[in-house]
Amino acid sequence: MSWQDFEKIDMRVGTIIKVEDFPEARNPAYQLTIDFGPLGLKKSSAQITSLYTKEELINQQIIAVVNFPPKQIGKFMSECLVMGVYGNDKDVILLNPQRKVENGWKIG
Repeated sequence: MSWQDFEKIDMRVGTIIKVEDFPEARNPAYQLTIDFGPLGLKKSSAQITSLYTKEELINQQIIAVVNFPPKQIGKFMSECLVMGVYGNDKDVILLNPQRKVENGWKIG
């Protein structure tokens, strides 16, 4: 992998505005709607149910890859990849900016 390869990955900050259960998912997951400002709204499936409630995710800023091709997950089309750290028991801890920033700002 080269620096040019890394630069092709478009990571942005977004705010979660809607969270729904995803009972059809193979592993427990939520369906997220995320506001990326000038890039618009994007949906994502995230296996984060063990550490986060739906209520605490609302208005939380996250970091996601926004330029991967959409991925079909059951009947749901995931449009971005929410970033996280694998903790104990493969629980996902979301990545987010330390301070509130504008939705859509690029990660560099």
